Amino acid sequence: MKKIILSLSFCLLAAFAFAQAEYQGQKFGESVTPGDVKPAAKMEAAMGDKNAADMKIEGKVVDVCKKKGCWMTLEMPNGEPMRVTFKDYAFFMPMDIVGKKVVLDGIAKKQTISVETLRHYAEDAHKSAEEVAKITDPKKELAFEAKGVVILNK
Repeated sequence: MKKIILSLSFCLLAAFAFAQAEYQGQKFGESVTPGDVKPAAKMEAAMGDKNAADMKIEGKVVDVCKKKGCWMTLEMPNGEPMRVTFKDYAFFMPMDIVGKKVVLDGIAKKQTISVETLRHYAEDAHKSAEEVAKITDPKKELAFEAKGVVILNK
C-alpha cells in the first residue's frame, strides 16, 4: 500500500512540475506555455488553407513601433517581415528588443492590409512623408495577433 501511495504521489508531483513549466523571460499579456511552438518561418505551412489559426510561434524581432511599442515585426525567410499586433491593445512591447527571440501565443492570419493602415504603420515607423506617399496599393500579408508574448532570455 505504501508503494502505491508513494508512486501516486510521485506521479502527481511530476505532473504538477510539468504543468508549471513556462518560458524564462520577460512576459506580456497572457501566459505562453511550452508545447507545439512552430518557427515563424513555418507558420503559413501550418495554417494550410485556413485564413486564421490559433497557434504558438517563435521568431526574431526585426522592428518595433517607435511610438509606444504597439506592434513589432518578426524575421521571415522571404525577407518580408511579419507584423505582430497585440490582442485588444492590452499590452505593448519595449522598444529595445530588436534582434531578440520571442515566443508568441495567438492567432496567425492571412490578410489584406489597406493603404490607410499601411500608411499609418509607415508613420509609426518614422518613415519620411515621401515614403508614406508612395504607398498606393493594399498588401496581402501574413500577420499575427498575439494574446501573450515572452521575450526569451537566450
